[in-house]
Amino acid sequence: MAVALHRLTSQSHRLPSLSSLLTKSLIARSSATATSTTSSSTSSSKKVADRIVRLSAIDFEGKKHEILGLSGHTLLKALTNSGLIDPASHRLEEIDACSAECEVNIAQEWLDKLPPRSYDEEYVLKRNSRARVLNKHSRLACQLTLNHDLQGMVVAVPEPKPWDTN
Repeated sequence: MAVALHRLTSQSHRLPSLSSLLTKSLIARSSATATSTTSSSTSSSKKVADRIVRLSAIDFEGKKHEILGLSGHTLLKALTNSGLIDPASHRLEEIDACSAECEVNIAQEWLDKLPPRSYDEEYVLKRNSRARVLNKHSRLACQLTLNHDLQGMVVAVPEPKPWDTN
């Protein structure tokens, strides 16, 4: 784009009216872009602040971490952004590609505030469970969408399974 602009401006001396038109157009575009950027950044920052969901996560060593997520995003995204789950261990947020590396345990008082597990989520949890017994607190972080009703929720991130540590 810069090359095309340079060519256009270098030949603008041949057509004086084109030169003034080009200058006016560039000034109008740059001022419109600056105005829209300023107004959109102000409005988007308000929207992001309104979407923040604060959570507590307890890692496998027992340390408590304050986690920030956004309403509409998954719990997995909040946990990977905070470094509690390795982003490389769970590349997709699709249940078909899930291998339960994002399994978390939800505190008892929050279980009723979550939607029930889907058949697919239950299948993945059972298939990848060490004991092949389903823990009622176990959920897949990739399947839990954050909302303001989950503000303050406590989750425990279990120790990575041996095959996930390499």
